[in-house]
Amino acid sequence: MIRPRRPRRHAAGAILVALLCVVTGCGTATTAGAPATSSPVTTGPTTEPTTSASETPRSQPACATPAAGFDCDFQQRFAAVAAYLKGRPGVAGVVVRDRRTGAVWRTGATDTAMWTESTIKLAMTVDLFLRDRAGKISLTSADRGLIQKMLHSSDDAAADALWSKYSGADHKAFNRDFGEYGMTSLVPQRGYTSTFPYWGFQKCTPDDLDRLVNYVLDKLPADTRQYIVDQLSDVDADQQWGVWAAGPAANPGNKDGWGPEDDGWVMNTVGWAGPGQRYTLTVMNELRGHGGEEDGRATDSHVAELLFAGRFP
Repeated sequence: MIRPRRPRRHAAGAILVALLCVVTGCGTATTAGAPATSSPVTTGPTTEPTTSASETPRSQPACATPAAGFDCDFQQRFAAVAAYLKGRPGVAGVVVRDRRTGAVWRTGATDTAMWTESTIKLAMTVDLFLRDRAGKISLTSADRGLIQKMLHSSDDAAADALWSKYSGADHKAFNRDFGEYGMTSLVPQRGYTSTFPYWGFQKCTPDDLDRLVNYVLDKLPADTRQYIVDQLSDVDADQQWGVWAAGPAANPGNKDGWGPEDDGWVMNTVGWAGPGQRYTLTVMNELRGHGGEEDGRATDSHVAELLFAGRFP
């Protein structure tokens, strides 16, 4: 059930801105409506300052008006990301969330529906484990092996097998649940398969993926959450880009999704960085014929570098 319209692959310096410590025009930072978070999966600092002892923000001028919940170092990084994206091909939306303070920064097309590519495999994993826990399905050892392949190497054949087995007679079982995990704007699309809905033809917004990854980290049962964190913190080489480019000091984990659509390449990444998975990052990037796979991978990865490189000792 690989999408037949094209060959498929698997799954699929910072600008100094002392005048722009507040990222007006470059993005938005908010704290309103931020949910309380659960304890991080990996042991992290428990103090409350925005910058913890395990983070090393760069030397910086004092912020005239600090952005809600983010220190001056992050404000400079945000402005650098916004400036960088203006020169990149295609359309991108970026969401950064501080799970400790609830602060959120967004820039670009964060409310624009884009192809999910294989990032939706993370939502499939959540749904399968929760349905199994509720006794609605009974995952076999073979099923669990397929889930591991979806997460580790973004295996399409594994996703096909699980969708075929657990999407129900009307193929809507997954989609009926996805909204519960924060993907409230997700819409299945008609594609080149007889199956509808199908995991490979779905669109969501960067805000949807932001809510999904924070559902994973904040609301899943501890053992399920730990399994997903472990898997996405040790992904195959084909997913070591995007959030992964935050660097080893950031202890990143990510689920990437990529592929050529009818109107061009789509390159997405969603995951976390920092001690205790403190920060989550979502980047959705539709090239729309103005660049290729490597351009999109470079964009996603450099965004993560600008945000997190040198932030953690």
